Amino acid sequence: MNFIVYSNPGNFLRIAAKLLPWLWGATAFAFALGLFGTFDAPPDYQQGETARIMYIHVPAAWTAMLAYTLMAMSALGSLVWRHPLADATQKAAAPLGAAFTFICLVTGALWGKPMWGTYWVWDARLTSVLVLFLIYLGLIALWQTIEEPSRAARAVSIMTLVGFINMPIVKFSVDWWNTLHQPASVFRMEGSAIAGSMLWPLMVMALAYTLLFATLHVMAVRNEIMRRRARRLAIALAAVGEPATARIPSAEAAS
Repeated sequence: MNFIVYSNPGNFLRIAAKLLPWLWGATAFAFALGLFGTFDAPPDYQQGETARIMYIHVPAAWTAMLAYTLMAMSALGSLVWRHPLADATQKAAAPLGAAFTFICLVTGALWGKPMWGTYWVWDARLTSVLVLFLIYLGLIALWQTIEEPSRAARAVSIMTLVGFINMPIVKFSVDWWNTLHQPASVFRMEGSAIAGSMLWPLMVMALAYTLLFATLHVMAVRNEIMRRRARRLAIALAAVGEPATARIPSAEAAS
């Protein structure tokens, strides 16, 4: 059975029902392990206990970029290959990406106050992440503005791909410009600049955030599929003159 068969909406609903309990369990375990490591890790030799914000801030930033990358891939799937789940995947990821970006901005501001003396500076990294947040909000608004799903998907896909130009700016802004934000310290050619006792909790928290995003995304895609099925059914019932209160099948029956 190939990937296209697995990506069929009906098959996706059945797979999601079996997968979600495992995803929730893995997410809870990763967060428990990561939080234990976070509180057990030593304080930073310069920033002290304030550096513990890193275990929330950095994984949120990574997940925000992961969500937008997934949206860009889904946009290609929607525009080029007319993938049956691409539109739903893209729409479901936008609010989640916006939420993780918001967490990144808020925790970054809380971290910046004791380190820089202010909550916000128009730093290249901070500004590009703010732009990413605004792009997310724009994409969500565009989905809501255009009522017809296929037209909305095409417009959002084009905007998503145009907005993807901001992703390398977010990633490499600390290398291209002289910024207050510290440069990359985890993935470097010469090795990580973070001590192992602080690195492993950070990586576990990054895994926990990724699993949380995956879990919520699967749930959101499932809900979007059911919402679209309900919409098509309502249109079909209206076309044959059935009352608007006609019974709509449950998620279990539709899958």
